[in-house]
Amino acid sequence: MNQKNEKLILGIETSCDETAASVVADGRMIKSSVVASQIDLHARYGGVVPEVASREHVKSILPVIDQALQEADISLKELTAIAVTYGPGLVGALLVGIAAAKGLASASQLPLVPVHHLEGHIASAYLADPGLEPPFLCLIVSGGHSSLVQVTGYTSFEVLGRTRDDAPGEALDKIARTIGLGYPGGPLIEKAAVGGKRDAFPLPVTHFPDSYDFSFSGVKTAAINWHQKLMREAEKEGRDWPSSCSQADFAATFQETVVQTLVGHARKALIQGGYPALVIAGGVSANLRLREA
Repeated sequence: MNQKNEKLILGIETSCDETAASVVADGRMIKSSVVASQIDLHARYGGVVPEVASREHVKSILPVIDQALQEADISLKELTAIAVTYGPGLVGALLVGIAAAKGLASASQLPLVPVHHLEGHIASAYLADPGLEPPFLCLIVSGGHSSLVQVTGYTSFEVLGRTRDDAPGEALDKIARTIGLGYPGGPLIEKAAVGGKRDAFPLPVTHFPDSYDFSFSGVKTAAINWHQKLMREAEKEGRDWPSSCSQADFAATFQETVVQTLVGHARKALIQGGYPALVIAGGVSANLRLREA
């Protein structure tokens, strides 16, 4: 029950492989946060299958919303508005969240607020650090996105650079599968990299002159080629991995190259733009090596 006359927003997110709903009070306080993950399901296929994701969202969306409202101890009529991710993301997955949000907003006569996926990542920083205020530079790193964003206001931003091909999360997933780790790749590579050498073999770090854009397809392809070479060595030695490079070394080297690519671009933008703060958001931002760097 809303006894404090708070502005209560129900947020709905279905852009990829998680069905999520949350109630936030006055833009800063999380009253509830419910997530139905599909990781175990997609792990069977080595990555997210869009059609499967959409079907799972249909199953989960209403129970997740109901649970979010229950945990916040409020009813629909007490909400101020309903917000929903409208893109970018998997089209079929997004439509499930949008349809649910539209239906609830219409039935409850509540305003419907469409939220850009990148803007949602940026806004999460305000919840983590209530004292944070624009302007600042935001590095968004996730399974499907890699962007450097200049944040000039709470609802205004400009994308300075984005990935031209694979997102870092996609590259990590591919390499994790290549070396037999499974899905999701980011956390598994981070775990496998513990104790490994970060320079076991050379990998390219791609930079574009006069641009903050990212590229990870080159380093991904180079790593796959190195893996094939190392497996031939291992076969000759009668081992799973050659003496010159362990699985931990391989994981640590690839992870370090991805991290240094991201950090290099962010550092360049910070220096040239003179921003007072750098914020890291997105799923890959949980990587401890990225946070250390």
